[in-house]
Amino acid sequence: MLGLGTTEIVVLLLLVLILFGGKKIPEMMQGLGQGMREFKKATRDDDDRPTQV
Repeated sequence: MLGLGTTEIVVLLLLVLILFGGKKIPEMMQGLGQGMREFKKATRDDDDRPTQV
């Protein structure tokens, strides 16, 4: 996993928690989830459309 050990991951998570605060992180994750849903929907919609020849 990109050469990161457990200690490095814990330190990164603590830094993110300190920088953004405990209240902002759930909002960011919610926005990320909505973006992923929209992306999946857009890719599915493109696949479902018939191509015009």
